[in-house]
Amino acid sequence: MGRLRLRRPRGAAEMVSAALVGLAGLVLLVRTAAAVVGAVMDAWPVLPALALIAGAVAAWRTRQASVRRLRDRARSAVLHLALTQFDAMDDRRFEYALRDLLIRDGWSARRVGGGGDQAADVIGEQDRFGRIVVQAKHTRVGGKVGSSVMYAVKGTAGPAHGADHAVVITNGSFTRDAREWGDRHGVHWVDREKLRRWAETGAALHELLGLPARARANRFRRAA
Repeated sequence: MGRLRLRRPRGAAEMVSAALVGLAGLVLLVRTAAAVVGAVMDAWPVLPALALIAGAVAAWRTRQASVRRLRDRARSAVLHLALTQFDAMDDRRFEYALRDLLIRDGWSARRVGGGGDQAADVIGEQDRFGRIVVQAKHTRVGGKVGSSVMYAVKGTAGPAHGADHAVVITNGSFTRDAREWGDRHGVHWVDREKLRRWAETGAALHELLGLPARARANRFRRAA
């Protein structure tokens, strides 16, 4: 049989050494915590000041944005254009004029026309009515817009632009097929007479067209 070995009791010196190691670790932990607390206390007077500065900067930016919006609306509030002015414009100026009229009516509008515009020259946003896409067709006096324009606007208003409403605007007129197709498929149209009422008399476009408030479902997104 093997010999039974008895474990020697731990000596007093070893116990004291272990206790000292534990005490040193505790002291280090306390010192670290104290340093962290001290750093926070030192920075505390600065934190409210930083928060105050950040709040002031945010408020200033918001105010500047509001001032710009009010200035734009004030500039456009007295905007009235005659049909002869539209007739003298080129395509680009015509698009900018329609944008300015939308701004006058309370829309946040921008011109987006150009190469690859996917049948949208102006896009407007408004809280109540949502998004409107405008296709501008500047023509010579007596010119007519055909059905193909309506097809293009219907096909891209929702899928490409997320529109709630789509409208084709011209300083000329529309063929009967174009008007009837637009009425059946929800593409609004503004001919020369409607343009005169909008631009000269100051009637808002959404009132002139009887636009409904934005629906929960976007009908143009279902367009094929």
